[in-house]
Amino acid sequence: MTETRTAERVGVYPGTFDPITLGHADIIRRGAKLVDRLIIGVTTNPSKNPMFTPEERMAMVEREVKHLGVENVTVVAFNALLMKFARKQNATIILRGLRAVADFEYEYQMAGMNQQLDPDIETVFLMADVSLQPIASKLVKEIALFGGDITKFVSPAVREDVIARIDARGRLGDY
Repeated sequence: MTETRTAERVGVYPGTFDPITLGHADIIRRGAKLVDRLIIGVTTNPSKNPMFTPEERMAMVEREVKHLGVENVTVVAFNALLMKFARKQNATIILRGLRAVADFEYEYQMAGMNQQLDPDIETVFLMADVSLQPIASKLVKEIALFGGDITKFVSPAVREDVIARIDARGRLGDY
């Protein structure tokens, strides 16, 4: 009798995670159930005006993943074309979270381009939990910069990281 082995399903969930939000954590927790191994690819996108350095974001994501208690998730920094990174990780799935129609349009275009680059890697979309759909890292930073409460959008530890960074740089507006 011949033993059949199935290939390990490896997924990559890429992002800047600046900062990591409860929405990201939800996608990580749910996405980890869909693959044997999920790699969180922390990347740099200078056009997003990052609040945290790549090293700080790596540490933040690693801490939050540990807090989630998912065993099959690793965090890896990368600064390359996503499909090259995915190939290097032996991934067959790119995991992307969707919040709204605007996300879908952008992600649909990216998925099409990525398919042209490597048709063997599928893009899988997960809808964010309804209660988490409005959360975006950019908005979290903006709310915090103007002295607003971000408690509903990030973990307590990430909230402390964001507040400490803003305290060091200074708040905006009349608060």
